[in-house]
Amino acid sequence: MNFELSLVGRNKKLFVEDIEVHQQELIKKVEKSSFLVIGGAGTIGQAVTKEIFKRNPKVLHVVDISENNSVELVRDIRSSFGYIKGDFQTLPLDCGSAEFDAFIKNNTAKYDYILNLSALKHVRSEKDPYSLMRMIQVNIFNTKKTVEQAVAIGSKKYFCVSTDKAANPVNMMGASKRIMELFLMRSSLEIPISTARFANVAFSDGSLLHGFMQRINKNQPIAAPNDVKRYFINFQESGELCLLSTLLGENRDIFFPKLSEELNLITFSDIAVRFLESLGYEAFPCTTEEEARARVGELKSQKKWPCYFFKSDTTGEKDFEEFFTKKETLDLSTFHDVGVIKNKATFDNDILNIFEESISKMKKRVNWTKEELVDLFFKVLPEFEHEEKGKNLDHKM
Repeated sequence: MNFELSLVGRNKKLFVEDIEVHQQELIKKVEKSSFLVIGGAGTIGQAVTKEIFKRNPKVLHVVDISENNSVELVRDIRSSFGYIKGDFQTLPLDCGSAEFDAFIKNNTAKYDYILNLSALKHVRSEKDPYSLMRMIQVNIFNTKKTVEQAVAIGSKKYFCVSTDKAANPVNMMGASKRIMELFLMRSSLEIPISTARFANVAFSDGSLLHGFMQRINKNQPIAAPNDVKRYFINFQESGELCLLSTLLGENRDIFFPKLSEELNLITFSDIAVRFLESLGYEAFPCTTEEEARARVGELKSQKKWPCYFFKSDTTGEKDFEEFFTKKETLDLSTFHDVGVIKNKATFDNDILNIFEESISKMKKRVNWTKEELVDLFFKVLPEFEHEEKGKNLDHKM
């Protein structure tokens, strides 16, 4: 059984039947197609890049601002799958840059599929107005720009990753992805677009579960909320969900993991306990961060590990996650483990234009506040359930 799956309480993989049923169709489409994966060196980007690579594409180009992660992606692919006849390249580019624009304009490969996996995914990125504006740029306007580039070069399809936090969002990250989805609805009149709303990817870079491993390696205590529940999928499942949406999704479809006995909500504190047990340690709850930090050496010698479990009190945290809203139309019959949100091209063009113009004005004056951005989000998303609590995740261990 997969290590990550066992920690989140699952005993088998998702999407196995869907991949088997559609395998030949997936292979045929990949073999005759060219792909550009933006943000392809991140956790999900690497997963979907591998799913494409192992089905022998004609062209597979990967761009990502992380040079180190791109190098590791190449080493990982060469060590796992070897080589393909097609053209495989990685480039250390920012999709918002002039260099990327030149790459798209001058590249002889006219990509059939463009997949955008780049994102600012952390709720903590709304902690200040500058990080928040960067989130808006990456999640919304870089998406808008790369869709326009896909249209300009005649791509068949554009895929973009969304998030479960876009369903009834309570934080700015989720809301930015929901606004991104609205911009994509408008762009879907020019090019077929599909997306995916994700569960948390277990042990992805920067995630709390990844942080558990870092804390162990650095002899530090583990901290986790005990009242926040999340769904989890593993690396391969994240790549498979993206591939299925890209190649099989119809225009405006949003794919998501279908809820089942295999996919259950679980708290971060429960995962921490299981994780420590897998390493031969007993979780030892401490009453304060200070106690947890002070007792690492003492408890480690007893095969125990200090943990600080707490009630969540930071801005943007949601007690539980959901993949869709009551207002959305669902297809739960086409796939075994995948649900599909079926969308019409519904958007308010005037509101989207106001949003774009307002952000542009803020940037030109080189001055804006978080409050201004939050108010603007409420104009686009009247049902946005954001609550400012005056504390963010950077204020915690």
